[in-house]
Amino acid sequence: MPAVESNMFPLGKKAPAFELVNAVDGKTVRLEDVKSDVATVIMFICNHCPFVKHVQHELVRLANDYQPKGVTFVAINSNDVEKYPEDSPENMKKVAEELGYPFPYLFDETQEVAKAYQAACTPDFYVFDRDLKCVYRGQLDDSRPNNGIPVTGESIRAALDALLNNEPVPEKQKPSIGCSIKWKE
Repeated sequence: MPAVESNMFPLGKKAPAFELVNAVDGKTVRLEDVKSDVATVIMFICNHCPFVKHVQHELVRLANDYQPKGVTFVAINSNDVEKYPEDSPENMKKVAEELGYPFPYLFDETQEVAKAYQAACTPDFYVFDRDLKCVYRGQLDDSRPNNGIPVTGESIRAALDALLNNEPVPEKQKPSIGCSIKWKE
């Protein structure tokens, strides 16, 4: 399966609104419900992709480290579950519970949210400021499956630390690399 890079959503662009069902508890979650006055992190992930599996534990650590500082996190799965049943809402719930995801894990059945965010791969990360303007998009860090670099979340952590310290977010941002979003035909 060839790796795909992020499309690099435009910096400064406002986060597109969404209303999706949380696979864990069945409740509807809107962007307005999870927006933070500090920073909002939106992650496009799934269950089956080796690139996502490689970083799942760091996603939990990252959220647990930054949620007490007022940062909110949301994960969205937009994959075609007919072709990739491992990514079904039932399996999303199972993975979220097994790993202790401290954030909603939303199912984008129509794939409209992924399109609105120009998401291309899993994982794909976006950080929005208090005004929901994009200040970071791209990779979690330089680690990839089998490259020997530890998973630290360094790129996202640098962006969040800058926001928390009222400093500019580093402009040098690398695209994420992962499995392509599995689009419906």
